[in-house]
Amino acid sequence: MGQTIAQKILANHSGNSSVEIGQIVTVTPDYVLSHDNTAAISKKFAQIPVDKVKSPSRPVIVLDHTVPASTSQYANNHKQIREFVERNNIEHFYDVGRGICHQVLSEEGFAFPGALILGADSHTTTYGAFGAASAGIGRSEVAAIWATDEMWLMVPQSIKIEIFGKLPDGVSSKDLILTIIGDIGADGALYKSIEFCGEAIENMTISSRMVLSNMAVEAGAKFGIIPPDDKVYEYLEGRARQEYTPVFADDNAEYEKILKYDADKIVPVVAAPHTVDNVVPVDDVAGIDVNQVLIGSCTNGRAEDFRMAAEILDGRKVAKNTRLLIFPASSKILMEILLDGTVEKLLSAGAILMNPGCGPCLGAHEGVLADGEVCVSTTNRNFKGRMGNPNSFLYLASPYTAAATAVKGKIANPKEFI
Repeated sequence: MGQTIAQKILANHSGNSSVEIGQIVTVTPDYVLSHDNTAAISKKFAQIPVDKVKSPSRPVIVLDHTVPASTSQYANNHKQIREFVERNNIEHFYDVGRGICHQVLSEEGFAFPGALILGADSHTTTYGAFGAASAGIGRSEVAAIWATDEMWLMVPQSIKIEIFGKLPDGVSSKDLILTIIGDIGADGALYKSIEFCGEAIENMTISSRMVLSNMAVEAGAKFGIIPPDDKVYEYLEGRARQEYTPVFADDNAEYEKILKYDADKIVPVVAAPHTVDNVVPVDDVAGIDVNQVLIGSCTNGRAEDFRMAAEILDGRKVAKNTRLLIFPASSKILMEILLDGTVEKLLSAGAILMNPGCGPCLGAHEGVLADGEVCVSTTNRNFKGRMGNPNSFLYLASPYTAAATAVKGKIANPKEFI
């Protein structure tokens, strides 16, 4: 039987010619990611009987979760991280202001076809958009990799999801992945590798593909991989950190199941409180009053997303009593949308432009909700208390739906405006 992409990448990084589903392999990742949690990880690392990080070129550390620091505790954490970086001669460190770790790592060329990337953040799956196998791991595991360059993984089964056709106007890859998660459930791909493929995927931009891989973990997936193509190679030209060899599944690779979707039939949807798989068409909840709209995050904080929002907001105003927060995923994206006029359209509509970073997504600062407030967000999780208040309500949506909602002050179908 042939090998899936996940099997081939794990074989390549464990010194095997091939691996079997369920096999435990000891791997050496190309890179290991951490962010503000590096302070906590460094304390675990200090308990290991080694002097310094074994390979200073392997860690990629990005400060993004609470930036700039909102309390003295966060400021002290950042200070500890900077001291750890200097003490261990860490080569790849990005301080406050550069952006969200997953966007920065991608922009800086650490993600490439065939790579194995592990990180202390569940949405490390994002790099599957570049043909990499990437997964979130625990803090203790990151500390162990710092010390040894190794950890073990179990080879996952794979699910192939084929998407044909073309997404309609006003519908984005966020609607597609929410629809898939709603269908298979939050545990529908638990410790599986999802391979996304098909005509609709081939026609997607890199930014749109990153949405799919990013949210694969919300179905429980270990990896969310998209076979690389010319769009990936062009993006990585002059950017990739090292030479790479693209990896593709064998024609006779074994899949647990194959799911098929017609992109033409996807409609605007939201994930209603308080689970990501509580997915319903926008029309089913249209008219619910909304206090805050957030466009940003590692899921939908790229230039493409703000341009989607600007399509709807240009020449219109954000509704009275509704706040619209804009969080670019990186400083490079912020510069791009400043130069192309997108920011002007958003600010003219009444949006509030915030600094690059995770912002309210984790509920630590900037945009925390009040009791009873409702937010429509382009982020990736809507668990109770996710945005800092367990007495608030969070709906996940595409940038189109978020922008339409901001205009009406109520959950709205973007097709009213497109």
